Amino acid sequence: MPHEAPLAPADRPDDRVLGTGRFLRLLDRGGWELVSRRGTRGVVGVVAWTDADELVLVEQHRPAADGPVLELPAGLVDAGDGAETGADPALEAAQRELLEETGFEAARWTRLWRGFTSPGLTDERLTIFRAESLLRRAAGGGVDGESIRVRLLPADDLPRVLAEGAWEGVPFDLKVVLALADRGVAAPLAAPAAKPLP
Repeated sequence: MPHEAPLAPADRPDDRVLGTGRFLRLLDRGGWELVSRRGTRGVVGVVAWTDADELVLVEQHRPAADGPVLELPAGLVDAGDGAETGADPALEAAQRELLEETGFEAARWTRLWRGFTSPGLTDERLTIFRAESLLRRAAGGGVDGESIRVRLLPADDLPRVLAEGAWEGVPFDLKVVLALADRGVAAPLAAPAAKPLP
């Protein structure tokens, strides 16, 4: 598949670095402050469906959320992804992340969408893939100190869980809604009117 645009925007000559961390940079771009990841070409997420019609999710602690969060399997597109094989770098990263985080490999992959994650905050672009015909090859759980729990959510429960805002008390990353879009399902994404939002 041709790459119609770079996975990650390139630095611009007018960028002014306001701060640098191990993984992130705070930039001033034409008077707008934004965050940019260092050493990566983008981000991938995977909408993975088991043959039993379950959505594969990962649960992991996120310091910014101050607790666990349910998410799609996801990760960074590294500089070397696709370099040796000539494969789509985002697809190679998605395949690696699905295996590392969940232990699943997929026989069928479909690129669904690509866009910005939060354009008011970051220049990060996300590519979402669908993974099907899954085979369990390992336990999953992540690498390098990640502590990931694999969760399988029945597809029929997905609209209710999203409407409630959590599954078994664990909130979800809003990108999980893309699993509904993948199925062509519309569902209320807010609590019922009789129940006030927190």
